[in-house]
Amino acid sequence: MENDTETRGRIEETVRKILEESNMDEVTESKIRKQASKELAIDLSQPHFKAFVKKVVDAFLQEKHEQQQQLEEEEEEEQQREKGSKDKEYDDDGDLIICKLSDKRRVTIQDFRGKTLVSIREYYRKDGKDLPSSKGISLTEEQWSTFKKNVPAIEKAIKKLESRDI
Repeated sequence: MENDTETRGRIEETVRKILEESNMDEVTESKIRKQASKELAIDLSQPHFKAFVKKVVDAFLQEKHEQQQQLEEEEEEEQQREKGSKDKEYDDDGDLIICKLSDKRRVTIQDFRGKTLVSIREYYRKDGKDLPSSKGISLTEEQWSTFKKNVPAIEKAIKKLESRDI
C-alpha cells in the first residue's frame, strides 16, 4: 500500500500544497517532507519516498521558474509595446509621422475615407500648428507598393545621372 498510485497522489497533493503555502527562501526539502509525513501519517523518510518527494519538489520548482520567466517575458513585451507607442509621433491632424525629411517635409500614414494613404508633403505653420499643404502626394497602398518595387530603378537612374555630371 505504501507505494500505490493513490498514496503517491496524496503525497504529491500534500507536498504541493505545503510548497504553495511556504516561504521559498526559508523552506527546505527536508522540512517539506517532515511536514507532509505529519499531515499524512506516513513515514516519508524511506528512500523511495524521499526520492518521490524530491521529484515532486523539483517539478514544482521548475514550474514556478517557468511561470516566473513567462511573467517576465510578458512584462518585457508590454514595456516594449508601451515604449513603441510612446516613440510614435503624430501630427496635429492625428496622422502617424513615419519620418521628417526636413523641417517642412514629412512622410505620414493617414486614413482618408477608409483608405490608408502614404503622404509625402510639405507642412506649414499656422496658429502654432503644423498643417499639411497642397504641395505633396498621397499614395494608396497599391501605388506605394508599385513605388517601392521601383526604388532600385530610381536609385540606378540617379547614379547614372550623377556619373554624367562628373
